[in-house]
Amino acid sequence: MTESRKILLVEDDESLGYLLSEYLKMKDFDIKWAKNGKAALDLVRKDDFDLMVIDVMMPEMDGFTLAKEIKRDFPDTPFIFLTSRSLKIDVLKGFSLGAVDYLKKPIDEEELVVRLNTLLQTLSSARGVQEETKGLEYVIGDYVFNVQKQEVIYKNEEVSKLTLRENKLLELLVRKQDELCTHKEILNSLWGQNDFFAKKSLNVFISHLRKFLAKDPSIKIENLHNQGFIFKMEK
Repeated sequence: MTESRKILLVEDDESLGYLLSEYLKMKDFDIKWAKNGKAALDLVRKDDFDLMVIDVMMPEMDGFTLAKEIKRDFPDTPFIFLTSRSLKIDVLKGFSLGAVDYLKKPIDEEELVVRLNTLLQTLSSARGVQEETKGLEYVIGDYVFNVQKQEVIYKNEEVSKLTLRENKLLELLVRKQDELCTHKEILNSLWGQNDFFAKKSLNVFISHLRKFLAKDPSIKIENLHNQGFIFKMEK
């Protein structure tokens, strides 16, 4: 079980970092603790992690900068933010960088464990779906969407890499072409929860997909207000 529960905690606060790392070890997580962003990057280059918990406010390299590096160099490594910065703009920025969750300090240790287990289960399910669809490709207009490689290819030339969650979201929309994918269905499938911040992050991911597919005007991801999204290709 430890192989599927490998966590990298990035937290500069000595007291909080020690408390969380020791508590999570007691709950059978395999924990590594990095005290700044640069140290975290060194660890990620040496080892694979199932999930990263990143503090935003850190010296040397803040959490948002670290997230950009992780997304660029290690796109398959999911991460969440743990921070006292709770302004809406900060939360949305976190999701726009590819975070799978955004937890606010102070956080109860038991709640953190529940959230981590839920996220790991959701991410594991997403990877399981990808294994089941190994090698599957969809031709969508001028694009080819390769589920296994997590990429969309424009006219066999330009390749755009997708994150795990972007990949699963697009696969869900394409499979249900011309059908409504409700907010609840998408959020429960990809986030394991249906709340305000998950819905806000969903809108960010939809924007990402629209940008990836923008060169073919026949492709539309329509928004039905307060209902969900429909993937369409004009004939």
